[in-house]
Amino acid sequence: MKMNTNTKLMAFVAFLGFATFGYSQSTVDVGKGGTEIKVIDNKGTIKYFQSNNGITQIVNSTTDKTTTTWQLGGTLTADTYIDASGKLFALDGIALETGLASTNAVPGEKTKPTIPATSIVGTGWTLLVRDEATGTTKKMQADNLITGILFEDVRTVNTDGTIVVPIPVAGLPLLNANTEAKLFVFRNGAKLRIGTDFEVVTLGEVQIKTGLPMYIGDVIEVQYLK
Repeated sequence: MKMNTNTKLMAFVAFLGFATFGYSQSTVDVGKGGTEIKVIDNKGTIKYFQSNNGITQIVNSTTDKTTTTWQLGGTLTADTYIDASGKLFALDGIALETGLASTNAVPGEKTKPTIPATSIVGTGWTLLVRDEATGTTKKMQADNLITGILFEDVRTVNTDGTIVVPIPVAGLPLLNANTEAKLFVFRNGAKLRIGTDFEVVTLGEVQIKTGLPMYIGDVIEVQYLK
């Protein structure tokens, strides 16, 4: 029986498809350690895929091997940045913190919930901040963000208001337009006015201005919020 041209062509195409299918198949076996899968492609090239907090692909052992790593979680092996320029970056599903702020956190503190409590250094919670110079994310104790100074000075001498009376306050910075509202000075419970009754023109010192007599037993209370 003779086959017509169309029948011959269809048979030839089917043969090519079968041959191509058989040629393109890859064999897979698990490499040593159980974490790597060795793949042999249709050219006989050996590739390794490793899935352990990511995927690593290595083409043979030649000098021009290709390595592709994808990682989420685990220990970082290089500086890592997420560029959110022009895009929205958000984290959903974050639990609200209801515990106490940390007072004993240390750099490098382990916070994985799977680690036994005995190996965790520090308690409570800290805040994450960004170092603008390097972009590095760091943590900070809450009292380093919002803390304050409370100082009381009890006068031991009388002054007639003709001289400036300095009140030294450790840690008090020089004030500017943005920090003036953080400072409160009271005399015997009455609030004094900045610029009118007192000034801060020297680091670590409140100066009671002239025109305000001071007497023995007067209590000057200084409150400053950092």
